[in-house]
Amino acid sequence: MDTSHETTGDRHPSSRRRIPVAAVVALVLLACVAATIGVVSWIADDARSDLADQEMTCCWADGATPAWMSGRLGIRIPGEASDRRAGYKTGQRYDTGLLSFVLPSEEAERYTGRLIRKGTEMIGNSHPEEKGYRPAAAFGHLGLPEPETLVRGLRKISLCPDDLTTPEGTYLQRCVDLFTHEREAGTTRIYVRSTIEPSMKPPVSKAP
Repeated sequence: MDTSHETTGDRHPSSRRRIPVAAVVALVLLACVAATIGVVSWIADDARSDLADQEMTCCWADGATPAWMSGRLGIRIPGEASDRRAGYKTGQRYDTGLLSFVLPSEEAERYTGRLIRKGTEMIGNSHPEEKGYRPAAAFGHLGLPEPETLVRGLRKISLCPDDLTTPEGTYLQRCVDLFTHEREAGTTRIYVRSTIEPSMKPPVSKAP
C-alpha cells in the first residue's frame, strides 16, 4: 500500500510549528536590550533627580536676610511689605541674589510705577516654563513657585541701573529681573532675581 501521502501529511504540521533557533535568539537579545535600556534610563533619571536636589540645596549663603539683599540690590522694600524672603547663592561664574515680598495690589502698582520709566510697561508671561522648571537659583529654595511658570496675574520686566532716574530706580545697584504676581485679588507678590559677579562676595558664611 502506498502511504507516501499519509507520511507527508504527518510531517507538514510539525514543520509549520517549529520556530527557527535564530528567531528565538533574536527575541531573547531584544528582551535583554530592552531591559538594559530600562535600567539605564531609571539610573539616569535617578541621577538627574539627585543632581537637581543637590543643586537646589547647595551653595546658599547663611545670613542673606531680606534687609541685606535689599541693600545689595538697591531694591527698597516698602514698610508695609509682608512675607519678606531672600536668598543668595554662590556659583563658579556668577552668584545670584533673590528677594521677594508681598504688597497690597494697589501699593504694588504704585511701587513699580516709581521704579519703572514712564511709558514703559511690564509684559505678561506668554511663554511660561513648564511646572517642573528649576533654574540654577530657584525661588523654590524660599518655598515659592518659580515666577517663570506663572501666567495668570504675572507681569515681568528687566531693569538696569544705567540712567534709571525714577524715584526708586535711583537706588538700584544691579541689573534685575522683576516679576509681580497678583496671586489673589488685592494681594501681589514681588519677585526679584539678580546675577552678581562672584568677586563681590557677601559678608556671610557659606552653607555646607
